[in-house]
Amino acid sequence: MSQIAVAPFPDFQEYVALPRVVSLRLSPDGTRLVSVVQALNPDKISYGTALWEIPMDGDGDAEPYRLTRSAKGEAGAVFAPDGSVLFTSRRPDETVEDSGDGDVPALWLLPPRGEARRIATRPGGIGAVRTAGGTVVYAAQVLPGDAATEEERRKARKEAGVSAILHEDYPVRYWDHDLGPDQTRLFAAPARDLAAARDLTPQPGGALDEHLSFDLTPDGSTVVATWRVPMPKGELRWELVAVDVADGSRRTLSASDSHDFGGPVVVSPDGRHVACVRERHGTEKVSMKIELWVVDLATGEGRALGGELFPSAIAWAPSSKEIFFAADHRGRRPVFRVDVDSGEVTRLTPDDGSYLELCPAPAGSAHAGSVYALRSAVDSPPRPVRIAPDGSVTELPSPTPRLDLPGTLTEVEATADDGTPLRGWLVLPSGASAEDPAPFLLWIHGGPVSSWNDWSWRWNPWIMARQGYAVLLPDPCLSTGYGQAMIDRGWGDWGPVTHADLMTITDECLKRPEVDDQRIAAMGGSFGGYMANWVAGHTDRFRAIVTHASLWNLDQFAGTTDASMYWQREFGAPGSARYERLSPHRSLHAITTPMLVIHGDRDYRVPIGEALRLWWDLRRSEVESKFLYFPDENHWVLRPGNIVVWYRTVLDFLGHHVLGETTGEKGDDRDG
Repeated sequence: MSQIAVAPFPDFQEYVALPRVVSLRLSPDGTRLVSVVQALNPDKISYGTALWEIPMDGDGDAEPYRLTRSAKGEAGAVFAPDGSVLFTSRRPDETVEDSGDGDVPALWLLPPRGEARRIATRPGGIGAVRTAGGTVVYAAQVLPGDAATEEERRKARKEAGVSAILHEDYPVRYWDHDLGPDQTRLFAAPARDLAAARDLTPQPGGALDEHLSFDLTPDGSTVVATWRVPMPKGELRWELVAVDVADGSRRTLSASDSHDFGGPVVVSPDGRHVACVRERHGTEKVSMKIELWVVDLATGEGRALGGELFPSAIAWAPSSKEIFFAADHRGRRPVFRVDVDSGEVTRLTPDDGSYLELCPAPAGSAHAGSVYALRSAVDSPPRPVRIAPDGSVTELPSPTPRLDLPGTLTEVEATADDGTPLRGWLVLPSGASAEDPAPFLLWIHGGPVSSWNDWSWRWNPWIMARQGYAVLLPDPCLSTGYGQAMIDRGWGDWGPVTHADLMTITDECLKRPEVDDQRIAAMGGSFGGYMANWVAGHTDRFRAIVTHASLWNLDQFAGTTDASMYWQREFGAPGSARYERLSPHRSLHAITTPMLVIHGDRDYRVPIGEALRLWWDLRRSEVESKFLYFPDENHWVLRPGNIVVWYRTVLDFLGHHVLGETTGEKGDDRDG
């Protein structure tokens, strides 16, 4: 029997080097599982990806093994009908003279037996790919104009030293990169001759940029995709369209001025329906809402399924009569099954797991009726599993070892001022007791429409527990998994209601004898950073506050973020009373708690101006503070070396202000 590896919880350097399973794909015949795995490159300062084969059973002797190996890495794996694996990679093709320098990804094919070979290229690179019915469709970045002359036009632009982009519409940036001048287009070709690829969307504008999700009908005749539509005054909405592969004609399947239709887009095995996500636009009075949406491909008629469950992964059952989907639910992300005809919803997984990458086993396969997936949890990194029809879960061998965590996970509950039940997870470090209570750290999640229900490689409470902290991961108002009413409670009222919820559940945790109610700190990133700033201006109970990628001056932020239209739907036009009332910077005069400000310069969701203004305001107000600045990082901070610096700096700051240590006094990880 295969033994599931268990490793001690690592120090910083070992932690960033752990391999991470990021995707899962099942072959059409149900006999193979392939995953993209991220791991530290040989240079030790960057991450790379590779394809791995995952054993199908958890009770055999087989172990995962690596399928591809290159300095450039591989990603985006999907199975072709014949069992070959299509993937993208920047690696050069050694069998082709002048195959390029690997600047942009090309499309590769790995047959069931034999070596991988490059099968398609584009001057601007190839992205997502789908294949069905003898057709291959892929997305590619293309300069506006004639695709046939693009290579020459790119060369001319480069040789002229031109980087300028002339915009005529919104937006201009997305998360951590500039948009344009190239556009995303869809290309289609027969699987037997990819050199004959045809441009299905020759003049898309920005319709396929950013949130593109698409799928092919089983016969390969139609692409169903999301399509961005500009609206007056900088607003945007997303439709669902069907594109004929034969002639490129496009028809709209689903459209609404008050909704977006987004991914994942998944066509049913019988080719009759498509499942996607429909999101209601929020307004100043009405909250956003997400629902599973099923559309008849012939008529365009659609309906919602799943009630108030927000789907984050969608997969059709082989019969096309049911849909499997994963959705946040009370600090977990179970797999649910919904009957398409009756709408009846059944929870499939009863455990505390959070599931993604759902892959239903086909009829006639060894485990027909089962679903392969990645399972994670607050106390478990993502690992491949098989979910039986009765909901039981079999863990499969994984490139990621099971970790011996430095503490325990406890569910905590409280009651808000308005009677709403609140809950969260409390990570207690090993050895915490009434005789030796652990210092307390309140960690506020981002979003704000989100939840603490999953393992996070980037925001990992177990690193803090290894240093002796009890970490509270609460789900206050605006959190997902508690119904629409929980989001309504905080909509347009972020600071006051969320703050009250956070303090209520914090008070409940501080009653525990194994938690020190005096040595306490708070931290958060993005919306969590907004709330960290709000907490700093509305209580002095914490000894230190860490604020990462945080919103500080809302009026300033509203027009500089990469998605101003989303923001203004909820908060109104800049300068409104809501900005004035809810902006943390209005409470600068009340801040006395030492603060650590952290921000990356390539963060376009919460631009660096927020941190620069916050830092200046803290300095001119003589608040004890530090600023950890990353010139080349984005919203999350993703480079291995910078991740180590992030945790070391945070723990040094907390150690000094919460534990009374001198900076660097506690060795171990912080010197790593």
